[in-house]
Amino acid sequence: MKLVKLLDGVEYSGVVMDSEISFLTCDSRQVKEGCLFACLKGVNCDGHDYAFQASQFGASAILVEKDMGVANQIIVDNTHAAYAKVCANFYNNPAKKLKFIGVTGTNGKTTVTNIVKNILSMENKKVGLIGTIQNEIGDMIVKTDKTTPNHLEYQKLLKDMVDGGCEYVVMEVSSHALEQHRIADTQFEIAVFTNLSQDHLDYHETMENYYLAKKKLFDVSKTAVICVDDEYGKRLANEADCDIITFSADGCIANYSASDISINASGVKYKLTGESNCENICFSTPGMFSVHNSMAAAIVGFLLGFNTKDVANDIAKCKPVKGRSENIPTNRDFYVICDYAHSPDGLKNILDSINSYSKGRVVTLFGCGGDRDKTKRPIMGEVAAKNSDFLIVTSDNPRTEDPDSIIEDIIVGVEKAKKPYVKITDRKEAIKYALENAKKDDIILLAGKGHEDYQIIGKKKIHMDERDIVEEILNDLDKSGI
Repeated sequence: MKLVKLLDGVEYSGVVMDSEISFLTCDSRQVKEGCLFACLKGVNCDGHDYAFQASQFGASAILVEKDMGVANQIIVDNTHAAYAKVCANFYNNPAKKLKFIGVTGTNGKTTVTNIVKNILSMENKKVGLIGTIQNEIGDMIVKTDKTTPNHLEYQKLLKDMVDGGCEYVVMEVSSHALEQHRIADTQFEIAVFTNLSQDHLDYHETMENYYLAKKKLFDVSKTAVICVDDEYGKRLANEADCDIITFSADGCIANYSASDISINASGVKYKLTGESNCENICFSTPGMFSVHNSMAAAIVGFLLGFNTKDVANDIAKCKPVKGRSENIPTNRDFYVICDYAHSPDGLKNILDSINSYSKGRVVTLFGCGGDRDKTKRPIMGEVAAKNSDFLIVTSDNPRTEDPDSIIEDIIVGVEKAKKPYVKITDRKEAIKYALENAKKDDIILLAGKGHEDYQIIGKKKIHMDERDIVEEILNDLDKSGI
């Protein structure tokens, strides 16, 4: 595609020598002749440091925010935003051919998007899904390693969805993606706000910055569906510049409310009442958070014009989401639940759910990720200790940090609650300890990994699926007669 065509809609300065562009990249290692290289500022490096190198390697054009003294540089105010538009142009603006439903918040994004996708599919709509666990084009699964793809991957995925006949896209929208303009030039029919609690402060630094990043989604949305049981949700409902639909399961004044709530080990049931309709909703994942998540999805279904009873039936048919309060079979007299909870609020939510139906001890096994917000570690330790009978503190994804140092940060919070705990750094050994010492009716919560089938140690991803580990350990215990 010609460079001038790629820059359509981009405000820039400098004299551009038009040329044929065959490839786009923001990774200096991928630069080759005929490409456009975007100098993006990241957390750990700045692409501008590689502008000269990219020019030497034959880049036909270089997107920059300041004069770098290289040939055919295109100077813009924000390279992230400009690159997003360039990527959209490169794939002929596929977003204009699709209808978008976005979900943002600290917790619940994956569950809400999966329920909405299932509603649309059951209503005979072909749907694309973009999310933490995987991306989907109809029934085809596309692997992913981030919640929201980067600029170029995002536009390529949208093009594939258009080519695959999709009408709708349901997507998790991360605060990082919003801050980095990865989804620029996308307009949303409906955007959902689930909640906001401490997470990603290693990137955003303050909760205010975190909130403002999330709020950007509602600047490009026609209608907002907002949970006002959350304090930030209340604020957003007053600040968002679009049509507002609110919901509450805690008695707040809202457009939709939940009553007659029943929660047990099999899931949730409640009555969802709106301004002109009332439906009984059942969803097969236990916990108060499941009430909120299914409410949000149901309201989206209503707003899209589907029959309310059909939407309720669709939700009742939805299967639990992988790694979200997922029951791992044990064929024993105790239970193992796997959940992605990796923030203080997420951990409290799943533990509140388990405590509401547990008959034996609640044993929580968890850790915290390395190279991420350190301030939440003692908070998570205290939350886990206060809401569990016994703790096993272990590793999550230590990355380049010393795992024992991360654990010591967690234990500061654990010891405030004065609950019994053990420290076992190796996560597989920690799971083995939990299973070997399980008692009748215990519920063992494996928190933090959820759907992930790997552990990041140093800069390497090592295969580790907790479902497989539990099965393997239990088989070994059967063979040994334990």
